[in-house]
Amino acid sequence: MKLSEIETPAVVVDLDIMERNLAHVAKYAQDHALRLRPHTKTHKSPIIARRQLDLGAVGLTVAKVGEAEVMMTAAPDDLLVAYPVIGHRKLERLMALAGNTRITVAVDSVVAAHQLSDAAREHRREVGVLMEVDMGLKRVGVAPKDAVAFTRSVLRLPHLRYEGVAMYPGHIKMMDETGMAAIRKLSGDVESLVDDLTAAGLKPPIVSGGSTPALYHSHHVAALNEIRPGTYVFNDRNTLELGSCAMKDCAATVLCTVVSTAQPGQIILDGGSKTFSSDRLATGADAGFGELIDAPEAIFTKLMEEHGFVDVHRCHRKFEVGEQVRVLMNHVCVVMNLHEQVYGVRNGVVEEVWKVEARGKLQ
Repeated sequence: MKLSEIETPAVVVDLDIMERNLAHVAKYAQDHALRLRPHTKTHKSPIIARRQLDLGAVGLTVAKVGEAEVMMTAAPDDLLVAYPVIGHRKLERLMALAGNTRITVAVDSVVAAHQLSDAAREHRREVGVLMEVDMGLKRVGVAPKDAVAFTRSVLRLPHLRYEGVAMYPGHIKMMDETGMAAIRKLSGDVESLVDDLTAAGLKPPIVSGGSTPALYHSHHVAALNEIRPGTYVFNDRNTLELGSCAMKDCAATVLCTVVSTAQPGQIILDGGSKTFSSDRLATGADAGFGELIDAPEAIFTKLMEEHGFVDVHRCHRKFEVGEQVRVLMNHVCVVMNLHEQVYGVRNGVVEEVWKVEARGKLQ
């Protein structure tokens, strides 16, 4: 099948770019002695997860138990749930997985740790725990000053294995002078955290962090020995605008068809809010919902369920009904969760079609 024969709207992945991204990050992690435990939230596919493992990843990271269940088909030796697992039924499902692979869970409350401990005891399992510490994003995680006391409280509970600490420096985005200053501050904060834990006899074996925007500066963060990037596999318009990648590193686009040119200066694409993320750019720029690869002057102004509104007043060309266009989405993770399958293309020919098996796995 040729690219032009794909029914639209569809997520299309350039296999050469994706494979280069995977290999580049694998080598970066190896060169800097960093454990790579990539987050599968972006691709949501055991097929790609297996490729990451084959390239040297020590395990996989997920957010939800449903994602963990799907990723088991990739046969990881290690699986991190980097999200509090709360509730008896979810923990029952997680314990079923613990018999087949090494499970670790990030926790930031004694309540979550108690529930995890009780479930592990009931099923005669041992589960690893990473103490989630907030390093500036103010989303989840205990304050660094409380990390020692919190760790001691958790480790009093049976059937839990101390693996170390986790953090997500998602507040560091643009790698400009301000971003680099934030990296230096993060490095000092992480070093102080590890020093405090070590002085208390709680030296963390794993210090886990990292994100795609700050990915290639991870080796500048003192004491960090594990990274969990997700978006790097495809990249998107956000990572491009933040300066974290180049256009040549963007593997995924949405292939759309122009279905109407009835309004002067406007085209309608067959992809709307059920195809694209409504997320705006992380830079705060009001630049629409995506970029038309071959017509960057166009502005993707509006989403309705099945309609994508594109202002083409500034374009120096005409668009025809039936014409296909490729759109670089603002946020690829959400887009992947909206689509059932993905087309892997090389040199204009579809080589692979894979199901987005973890889409909708929110529980």
